[in-house]
Amino acid sequence: MSAAISDSYNLDELASSIKEWGRALGFAELRIADIDLSHAEAGLQAWLDAGMHGEMDYMAAHGMKRARPAELVPGTVRVITARMDYLPASQDDDWRAREIARTHDPQAAVISVYARGRDYHKVLRARLQQLADRIQQAIGPFGFRVFTDSAPVMELPLAEKSGLGWRGKHTLLLNRSAGSMFFMGEILVDIPLPVDTPADARCGQCSACITACPTQAILGPGRLDARRCISYLTIELKNAIPVELRPLIGNRVYGCDDCQTACPWNKFAQRAVLPDFDERHGLGGAGMVELFAWTEAEFNQRMEGSPIRRIGHERWLRNLAVGLGNAAAMGAKGDPQIVAALQAKLEHPSALVREHTEWALAQHR
Repeated sequence: MSAAISDSYNLDELASSIKEWGRALGFAELRIADIDLSHAEAGLQAWLDAGMHGEMDYMAAHGMKRARPAELVPGTVRVITARMDYLPASQDDDWRAREIARTHDPQAAVISVYARGRDYHKVLRARLQQLADRIQQAIGPFGFRVFTDSAPVMELPLAEKSGLGWRGKHTLLLNRSAGSMFFMGEILVDIPLPVDTPADARCGQCSACITACPTQAILGPGRLDARRCISYLTIELKNAIPVELRPLIGNRVYGCDDCQTACPWNKFAQRAVLPDFDERHGLGGAGMVELFAWTEAEFNQRMEGSPIRRIGHERWLRNLAVGLGNAAAMGAKGDPQIVAALQAKLEHPSALVREHTEWALAQHR
């Protein structure tokens, strides 16, 4: 099929059209990479061998298929990489300072910016599918598969290779005109489109992200121990949060943006063009006591369509209990509202919630 397309269409023009169609669908930028990720295999294997993926067994389940797109989708010869900005349109130029200030407020529930709107998986996957459909309208049937964090694909090395940006010292992708506040997705295709040029790394001597990490999860440039990362601890980890790490989490109850708010490149972060990423339910200014009072029914109803719903009510309460406990060291020790909120959960049916609640109360004594 790809050979027939190569003979029938000007691939340079097709690549240009694909990028134009993608921008019309709300993507900030699209680029094209080949599928050779052999340079990334050794690093991935070393990271897995060191156990730094923690309980994320899916990271190891497919072996090196993650670095070999053509094994995942036979016939693949190129990857269209795409990014979509998610910083809410309502955020002003002081957003980073405001986000940092909330991490020092003992009442505030700090939720990663990306999680305050609609689930990005659904938004990006639908838009990428629309883009694939548009390509099909233009050239006829072709082989493809759409991904958004939904399959064993090394999206960061692919995005880096395509020129969407470079991998920062915190391991996130950085773009010189947009920082890192964007989502990524891919379309694996069997069309030999012309590839784009990788971007130059521009972190220089800066180590702000490494210094800013509350749990020292960034061991060095490009080396992340997920087991210590707050995003892992509050989202991926299914069981108890290690006691020694709880005080370091502070009031971050879903994810962590500290390495991003510290990054100078995020002064260039672009606002979302889609309303899907507008903040819902006041999550950018919510308090921990308020959220801790939600019943499971309220949690499920309010988090409908949100990425937060994925962790479930039990882990939501676990995370909030840790935050409420840490409020003691942030200047709210013995606060009557916090103590009453915690006491109300001492008889919770979940042993996980009870244990974290008891730990939190002990911080207020």
